[in-house]
Amino acid sequence: MQVNLTGTEDDSGRRMGIFGACTSNMLNMIGVGPFLSIPLILVAVHGSKVLLAWILGAAISLCDGFVWAELGSAMPYSGGPYFYLRHAFGAQSYGKAASFLVLWSSVLTAPLLIASGAVGFSQYFHYLWPVLNDAGLCALAMAVCLINVVLLYRKITTIGAISIGLWILVIGTIVWIIVGGAEHIPSALRGQISGGYPVMDGAFWKGVGVATLIAVYDYAGYYNVCLIGGELKRPERTIPYSIIISILLVAILYIAMNLAILGVLPVQQSMHSSAIVADYMQAAYSVQSARVADVLILVASFASVFAILLGFSRIPFAAAKQGEFFSVFAKVHPTKGFPHISLIILGVLSACACMLSLSTLISLVIVIQTMVQFLAQCVAVVLLRRRQTEENNLTFRMPPYPLQKKIAFMGWLLILISSGIRNILFAFAITLAGVAAFLYKSRQEQRWPFETL
Repeated sequence: MQVNLTGTEDDSGRRMGIFGACTSNMLNMIGVGPFLSIPLILVAVHGSKVLLAWILGAAISLCDGFVWAELGSAMPYSGGPYFYLRHAFGAQSYGKAASFLVLWSSVLTAPLLIASGAVGFSQYFHYLWPVLNDAGLCALAMAVCLINVVLLYRKITTIGAISIGLWILVIGTIVWIIVGGAEHIPSALRGQISGGYPVMDGAFWKGVGVATLIAVYDYAGYYNVCLIGGELKRPERTIPYSIIISILLVAILYIAMNLAILGVLPVQQSMHSSAIVADYMQAAYSVQSARVADVLILVASFASVFAILLGFSRIPFAAAKQGEFFSVFAKVHPTKGFPHISLIILGVLSACACMLSLSTLISLVIVIQTMVQFLAQCVAVVLLRRRQTEENNLTFRMPPYPLQKKIAFMGWLLILISSGIRNILFAFAITLAGVAAFLYKSRQEQRWPFETL
């Protein structure tokens, strides 16, 4: 596949249909997140009406999915949001800064995302070896990141087998969980619907906002198909359908899994569990089953760190090769031909990020992406509709516009506000640092806004 930063691609490389696109999306949506975040969501809503967060998360994801669908079908290029913001805000002006910030945020959110998988690995390892203290668990998470750097320090052309294996492990574990608590799902659902209602005050809605942020983290990945748009058959159809189908299927799996767990484990135990799936399997089946499930999640966690580190290390590398990011990321190993500097930088940053708590990692990932990219994409749809051209041909239009766009925008604002002032300030500082980095690079290269006439 030959891709350049103007968006031109060879149509002969388009070979993935709707089924493959759905699988790709769901592989990225269902990692280890749902096995880690259920207690965090329960704590956020104080153990009541947990399904509200999952439903709101699905609704925001679905509305935002329509935004991605419209942008992706109009510009089906591998690289996705880089092109959307570049074209929407002006390829020769502000779009340059917007697309640079997408790359900048990827370099900074990738270590947080990788670290969340490594921290999850350490939490489930603690179930098997409870003598480890907090310092030991942090060291273990950091070791997982660094070991993956070592494993990836070689030429690797595909992770297809790893992705398929991860898919089988995770889906199999979710189905196992649902089957184990299937008889309790109806009663758990009745409890969520007809149980006592908490006071609908500001504290409650703030908790719902935090819980929804965590749920959105678990749904994240429905837009993966937009990152590989150049490989899709009939992208104007494949992108929208695969996004919608993926979100709906994953929402059903998540809700069923939550109801199964809530039907078996007491809420208080679930809220304070660091390995909730293992605790659930022990209650639903046996200690042996819990250990087997724990090992499966450990494998899935390690594999997800491997896959995310591999994929994200190539993003700044590809942009740097085109001169759109700092040249240090374009360096390749002199004998093995892989982007070793990019890999090392992301790996070391990921290890350092393991010192943060899981809830902080999740919040920062979503808040930074929201501030830099997700809100901007909602605006990008409006701008592209106003000046539709042959290059920005909106072959798919969200029905009914602009309802979904408005819901997505308001949903991201709710999540941003609920994340807390510290996370907002941190994300804002990251954004300002990105703007400063862009201006520095542009000045060095005499590009916009410092270009000489």
